Amino acid sequence: MAGGVKKPVNIFRLQDLGEPKEVFNWRLWFAVLSFGLLGAARGVDEGLISGAFNSKHFQGTIHYSSYTKVEQANIKANVSSMVQLGSVAGALIAFLICDRIGRIWATRQLCLLWVIGIAIFMGAQGNLSAMYAGRFIVGLGVGQTPVVGPVYIAEIAPASVRGLCTCIFTGFVYLGIVLAYFTNYGCQVNLGDTTAARWEVPTSLHVIFAVLIFSLSLFQYESPRYLIKQDQHDKAVQVMARLRNLSPEHDYVAQEINAITSSHREEMEATAGSGWVGVLKEAFTVPANLYRVCLTICAQILSQWSGAGSITLYAPDLFKILGITGTDRTLLVTAVFGIVKLTAAVVCALFLVDFIGRKRSLLIGITFQAVSMIYVAGFLTAVSELGTQEGYVLSPSQSALSKGAIAMIYISGFGWALGWNSMQYLLTAELFPLRIRAFCTSLAMSFHFANQYGNARAVPNMLLPLELGGISPKGTFWSFAIVTILGGVWVFFMVPETAGRSLESMDSLFSLPWYRIGRHGNRNADMDHLESPRVGEEKVITGKAVLDEVEKK
Repeated sequence: MAGGVKKPVNIFRLQDLGEPKEVFNWRLWFAVLSFGLLGAARGVDEGLISGAFNSKHFQGTIHYSSYTKVEQANIKANVSSMVQLGSVAGALIAFLICDRIGRIWATRQLCLLWVIGIAIFMGAQGNLSAMYAGRFIVGLGVGQTPVVGPVYIAEIAPASVRGLCTCIFTGFVYLGIVLAYFTNYGCQVNLGDTTAARWEVPTSLHVIFAVLIFSLSLFQYESPRYLIKQDQHDKAVQVMARLRNLSPEHDYVAQEINAITSSHREEMEATAGSGWVGVLKEAFTVPANLYRVCLTICAQILSQWSGAGSITLYAPDLFKILGITGTDRTLLVTAVFGIVKLTAAVVCALFLVDFIGRKRSLLIGITFQAVSMIYVAGFLTAVSELGTQEGYVLSPSQSALSKGAIAMIYISGFGWALGWNSMQYLLTAELFPLRIRAFCTSLAMSFHFANQYGNARAVPNMLLPLELGGISPKGTFWSFAIVTILGGVWVFFMVPETAGRSLESMDSLFSLPWYRIGRHGNRNADMDHLESPRVGEEKVITGKAVLDEVEKK
């Protein structure tokens, strides 16, 4: 298990990686599955809320028709985005909870918050204030999931398959979306649009997943890296041995534990007695760490404003703008959209992220997105009446172009799942040293949800015609296209390839000058490690770098 870059990984031939065959065992995959399910929290909410909100019964409970068009847009934005607002706070507190009570108990408490919030939302009986409060509390729980899940998975997975394991989290995001879309569609067809069950049954998926994840956490053990951070070395060895299906005395386990222990000891010696001030100082005053912080924050901003997240959240409304008519048909097309994204996530996890690398997968996904957004924006420019004129009917020639635009929405979803949505979690979870990992992941995910909240609040108003204060559908998609292209340029120059590196070896990559990291990071970093060391022999420079930089400051 080398510290540097490895050859491409064929997930169907894991026995050829040079790792003990016992490493890839059912305990590892069960742990990854249990924490990967946390991804469904976001997926379920994003897939459910727009379809549930469009239910006539739900709209009747809040007297939706009594409001003006602008007020309706604001109410829809508030109900949809309140989870994202709560998630900002949830992501910010996640690192405190993770580092104070551990990854396992953090999972259990977020599940409780999740269920309490949904109970308040479903029992609000049309009271908008109670609905907002319930969804905000849901956000406090859901906002912790992209911190707790990817961090735990990254900390227990062998470096050779860490990309695959973390992408399983992303896969469950889309599984949640697909289940939500099809549940909405099934309830619409079988229960009608005028009963409470039409939106309450789909919403109950939240409770089902929360209870399932809480139950699975009872069968899992704390992360060995967290245990070492808590000075529980013997227990860390036992858990690592269990996860690797090897004896505690096995060389592989000893090497892995020694690498983690050495790295953490160096960090602690460099920042002894400094507490949370030391964490902040280490994150923001050490250039190598500051680059990583900026990298993950920029990734969250560019990914969220590329438009694909908004399409997921408001898919039924956007398909309606593009010419899909009828509630049943809109929900079915939306459900197929979820399947496309789930398929892309699986392809990325199995064949790309550990085979061609993170950066190439991300650039391929962004290319799909950019082409799609430009086409849809061009179509809406050519047929500007869509979304601005009520009841506009497409001509035969425009209908053909409309089908192309719908296909492009599918392609954009494929690209999003292949690129930004898989990489934003993986890069955030694997870049940082152990001492600041939970804090920096929380910080990055707070930006993720802050931008998602802004996006969810802005898009319903952006889609409004110019005379009502919006920028129209065409303006909205041109904005998405520009941000997507800018994101691709930024990734090309600034994001390094990290596939195959152990978590403890990232420092050699980010110790390079900032202008060399993105384009030549892995190659140049490996020149300092001509012979890739084994675990336990890795060159651990975290503490030294931190000490030198703190002394300079």
